[in-house]
Amino acid sequence: MHNHVFDKLTKLQNSMTKKGLILVGFIILKFLLQYTLISPEYDLQRDEYLHLDLGHHLAWGYLSVPPFTSWISKIIYLLGNSVFWIKFFPALFGALTILTVWKAIEELKGNLFALVLGATCVLFSSLLSLNTLYQPNSFDVLSWTLFYFIIIKYFNTEKLKWLFVAAFVFALGFLNKYNIVFLLLGLTPAILMSQQRKVFGQKKLYEAMLLGLFLIAPNLLWQYNNNFPIIHHLNELADTQLVNVDRIDFLKSQLLFFVGSLFVIISALYALLFYKPFKTYRPFFWAFFCTLIVFIFFKAKDYYAIGLYPIYISFGSVFLAHVLKDGWKKYLQPLAISIPILIFIPMFNIAFPNKSPEYIIEHSDKYKKLGLLRWEDGKDHLLPQDYADMLGWKELAKKVDSIYIKIPNASQTLILCDNYGQAGAINYYTKEGLKAVSFNADYINWFNLEQQYINLIRIKNYKEKDNEFNQTSPYFESASLADSITNQYAREYKTMLFVFTNAKVDINKRIESEIEEVKNLH
Repeated sequence: MHNHVFDKLTKLQNSMTKKGLILVGFIILKFLLQYTLISPEYDLQRDEYLHLDLGHHLAWGYLSVPPFTSWISKIIYLLGNSVFWIKFFPALFGALTILTVWKAIEELKGNLFALVLGATCVLFSSLLSLNTLYQPNSFDVLSWTLFYFIIIKYFNTEKLKWLFVAAFVFALGFLNKYNIVFLLLGLTPAILMSQQRKVFGQKKLYEAMLLGLFLIAPNLLWQYNNNFPIIHHLNELADTQLVNVDRIDFLKSQLLFFVGSLFVIISALYALLFYKPFKTYRPFFWAFFCTLIVFIFFKAKDYYAIGLYPIYISFGSVFLAHVLKDGWKKYLQPLAISIPILIFIPMFNIAFPNKSPEYIIEHSDKYKKLGLLRWEDGKDHLLPQDYADMLGWKELAKKVDSIYIKIPNASQTLILCDNYGQAGAINYYTKEGLKAVSFNADYINWFNLEQQYINLIRIKNYKEKDNEFNQTSPYFESASLADSITNQYAREYKTMLFVFTNAKVDINKRIESEIEEVKNLH
């Protein structure tokens, strides 16, 4: 009897060790892939510069994003602000998403095959692309997956502590990206349509909701004190970008995000409706469709919905492990695991910035067929928008440096940019430690008006050349077009660098006036 128990414990320990080693292998592979998917020809992406600058201006809210990103940016800054650490955190959030799916499969009583299938599906998916950029999207997907996992834990145990954990995760997700509100909009009616609706009779649920409200209150207060810039941001987004969103294209994109795992996700939806052991989790079936309907109704961008899918890979993997466990079906297990990998291989050559701009232009047809050349303006361009947004920034900063050191009384020079990408790139790359600003995004709040300026370096769109000279040169003793961006593949191609020196007027007062004017418009 003693030997029998000992043998069982030994087998359990060996199984746990094996699972642990496989999980570690997936996480290591995740990090290795993330660091090899970007060609060295590319700089950081436009949004990444703004997100990094948030770390120098900690606050409970920003015009562009909630505060969570600024906390990570501060950590990156303390770690040395290198590209390694900038890329580390989105890769980390992607690795934690794999871990969460792994734990969800364990919670659903999945075996080793289910664990490997689930991890493979999440690893070889659009998350590899999403996790290359330092943006709120990586943590957004993680927070969705974590929240769903906690709901599974609650459904399994009905322990009220999980409601408080869910509130905490929701608050973190909200402080990272308001997109997680769509999760609640989709999940709430799904629970109301099921037997799980009894949770709404639990007093602890409302206490948990109060906890969540308490945690996000500083950001809501910031929004209130700043006249809810999120509303202006959403209106601007609707007018300039979401107006170009086609609902059919949105649905087509959903098929591509986890194209190698579609059979697993479809299996999950079937199982949630018909597989008896999943009866408890049936609200997830309705939540899937309710959430997509909400996204479609609001004409959301396609990638907003990516966080919806990883948890369904957990359900599908466990169900397929049950279906393929006996007889000849066991031999289909390696095929199921290989499908996401086989589909990823051709995607590797097209869905990541690991090819030069010249290569992409030469093979533009295959990029165009997948809609990768379509930008937010609804038109096709030479490169995918994110790739064009990763070029020309080092060139810009280098040219600003070379101009700055030649200006008399250079320390009294204001560097004023057209957009946040220009300002952030200069602040990140310049060797002179310069601090550029803009009337765009959060930079409008970061002007140092305690410094008296007499010179101006103006970064401006090439189409505004004549206007810039006519409007600005009368206020300075000298004016010149010093340089421009020459990288033809960059979104900032032909962007001009003007130099105005020895002001005839008080620049600071004019800047104050323009800041007020912009803020009033908002």
